[in-house]
Amino acid sequence: MSQQPRPSLDELLLVGQITTPFGVHGQLNLHTITNRPEHLRRVSTVFVGENLTPYKLKRAAPHKSSVHIIALAGIDNRDAAETMRGQEVYIRQTDAAPLDEDEYYLHDLPGLRVETVDGTTIGTVKEVLETGANEVLVVTRPEGGEALIPMIKDVVKRL
Repeated sequence: MSQQPRPSLDELLLVGQITTPFGVHGQLNLHTITNRPEHLRRVSTVFVGENLTPYKLKRAAPHKSSVHIIALAGIDNRDAAETMRGQEVYIRQTDAAPLDEDEYYLHDLPGLRVETVDGTTIGTVKEVLETGANEVLVVTRPEGGEALIPMIKDVVKRL
């Protein structure tokens, strides 16, 4: 797969992390972190680890809640699968399943202006924290400092 240029991290979408081998033939447990696991059915190539090494995705099948079993070309036995443990798995953003009108990617939020419902500027989204219960916007305020805004319907009315 070396003939494909390696994309930059900005061009990729994180879909999960390899947790453990599955079986003895090189299959892998992938803990998915996306609400759209159909992303994995749309791609033929995934990018793995810090070096974003491209692998042909031979198979991706749902296994349990938030877990898919994947098979990658060149990972054919349990020993090879063990070397993949803990690696993050990415796909090209252009290969991702289309979003519905009211959906968004968290990585698209930094840089957006934050306003109250009456139009008063609160600041600009610096980053999004994933806390487990809900995401939290870290907003840089124009007068200095930061505000933390929980992304819940009672607080964030629209994006």
